[in-house]
Amino acid sequence: MGIQEDLIFLDDQISDLIVKYEQYFLGIEKREPAKLYEDIDRFIRRYNTSTIFNTMYKHKFHTLSAKFNSYKQYWTRTNRLIEEGKYSRDRFKMARHQAEGGLRPGTERHPQEQQASTLENVYQHYLEARRTCNLPVDNITRENMFSLIEKQREVLKSKHHCSDVEFRVVIENGAPKLKARPSTVAVKKQPD
Repeated sequence: MGIQEDLIFLDDQISDLIVKYEQYFLGIEKREPAKLYEDIDRFIRRYNTSTIFNTMYKHKFHTLSAKFNSYKQYWTRTNRLIEEGKYSRDRFKMARHQAEGGLRPGTERHPQEQQASTLENVYQHYLEARRTCNLPVDNITRENMFSLIEKQREVLKSKHHCSDVEFRVVIENGAPKLKARPSTVAVKKQPD
C-alpha cells in the first residue's frame, strides 16, 4: 500500500478505536480494545521512523498521530478513574440504579437527599463532558449549576404540568448541554 492508502487506513482504524473505547467505557464492550490499540500504536511507530517526503501526507500523518496520542491520554486517565471508582459515568449509573430501587433494605434515602445526589451526578457528568470537549471547568461551580437546574425545573414543571423534570448531559456541536425531560406528567382533571 502507498502512503495515501496507509493514512486513510490509519484514520479509519483510529475512528474505530475511538468508538470501541466509548463502548467499553459505557459498558457495552466488556474488554478494552487492546489489540486494535497495539496495532495502531505499532503502525504509528513504524511511520515515525520513516521519512515522508510529501508535505501534505506528512501533515496528515502528524495530525493523526497527535489525535491518537491525545486520545491515549484521555483513555489512560479514564481507565485510572474507573480503577479508582471516580469515573462519573460509573457513579451516574450507580446512582440511577439506586434510584430505581437498587438500594439495599434499610438504606432508603430521603427524597431531598436523593434529589441532591441526582444533582451532584448531573454536575459531575457535565464537568466530565466539558473536559472531554477540552473546555475549561474552573468557572463552573456546584452552587451555580444547582440553582440553574432548580430554576429550570420549576419553570418546566409549570409549563409541562408535570411533577418532576429529569436532567441529563449531552454533547452537541462539540459542547456539553443540559437537556430536560418531564418525568411524570400530572393528569388534569376533567370538569364534571
